[in-house]
Amino acid sequence: MINSSSKKKHSLEKTHASDVQIYHFLPRKYGIDLLVDIGRIQSLQNFILDDTPHQLSFYEIAFIQSGQGTCLLGENEIVIEPGLVMFTSPGQIRRWHTIEALSGYVVFFEKDFLNLFFTDELFLYRLQYFHQYSQPSSIKMAANDFEQALQLVRDVEEEFGELQNDSGHLIRAILYQLLVILNRCYADKYHLQRDTFIHPTFFRFRSMLEKDFINNHRVAGYAQKLEISAAHLNKICRQFSGLSAQQMIHHKLISEIKKQLLNNRSVKQIAYDFDFSDPSNFNRFFKKLTGTTAQGYRDSF
Repeated sequence: MINSSSKKKHSLEKTHASDVQIYHFLPRKYGIDLLVDIGRIQSLQNFILDDTPHQLSFYEIAFIQSGQGTCLLGENEIVIEPGLVMFTSPGQIRRWHTIEALSGYVVFFEKDFLNLFFTDELFLYRLQYFHQYSQPSSIKMAANDFEQALQLVRDVEEEFGELQNDSGHLIRAILYQLLVILNRCYADKYHLQRDTFIHPTFFRFRSMLEKDFINNHRVAGYAQKLEISAAHLNKICRQFSGLSAQQMIHHKLISEIKKQLLNNRSVKQIAYDFDFSDPSNFNRFFKKLTGTTAQGYRDSF
């Protein structure tokens, strides 16, 4: 369990993978496998405000009510301010820098909390703010929308205060409503497709990419599995994300490579692990996409 400024017991555990800490979800905090939890940011100082590079093995949504600072999340530095909602996907590396003490809520959950009860296995990939490649992993919400979302979070917190046998179902229903409302706000803010059920092929591609990116770097490979042409897959990806399929593959590769560089693994080993033919080819790819060498990126951290 992590240390916290609060005496409350939290459902998180911290481990280390070389230099990057990993927080894991401990599902039986309440004696049953809920796979979801909620906390106040101010009582999770050592976790939510960790100023060292770290990553999560679960999904997290943070609601900022007060305070200021920044959070380096993946490729982007997010300016923290009241009314902000920040989305962290499993495996994203982040680092906090607070200027003024933060307060608010954080909701975290394992994907199986939803997947085990809903038939739509692509649901989490339909949410525009998770596993994002081209848009920010945060949104500054209008006051009314932020309060509507916070009320749902408070409803979850209230249910946790007095758990019953059917609480898992109620919490799941509230969380589902919250995720959909946030998706609508996010899509409107960044001018993305709001109706995520129009073309399931894009979300199947996102799901495949998360699983196959190490060994499959080519659009044709994914297109073949999806039984469509590479040109059609590129068209669909641009419609939903603004990026071609190849750009999405490259974004995913660079993001994962950066994680490995922060774990102090050799460039040569990383190159072969990611199925590059040799380290020089890997270095050319990394510099073309980032503007710096792999070693230069490591040194900058």
